[in-house]
Amino acid sequence: MKKKVYLLTTALMLTFSASQLKAATVITEPAAKEITLTDAQKEAKLQAIKTRVEEIKAMDKSQLNKEQKQELKSELKSMKAQARGLGGGIYLSVGAIIIIILLLILIL
Repeated sequence: MKKKVYLLTTALMLTFSASQLKAATVITEPAAKEITLTDAQKEAKLQAIKTRVEEIKAMDKSQLNKEQKQELKSELKSMKAQARGLGGGIYLSVGAIIIIILLLILIL
């Protein structure tokens, strides 16, 4: 008798949990269009970022208050992200490199 009760409750729990998972749908927004830049525009943007970074490095930061320093820091982070995106190239994580090495060892 106990086995039947446990079996029935387990079946009911699995049935109701599956219907709740199906009901939780996520509505996604359409992806934004990518803006493509020519090589000349990319170089100009990279040069502008480099000059701004040099200006920030040359600044006397001792006269700035805490909020201004945080703004400079966030500006530098955003410029770094932009420069990486404009620079192109392929970036591999450590995990990807390990997997590639293991695959090469197994193949060879």
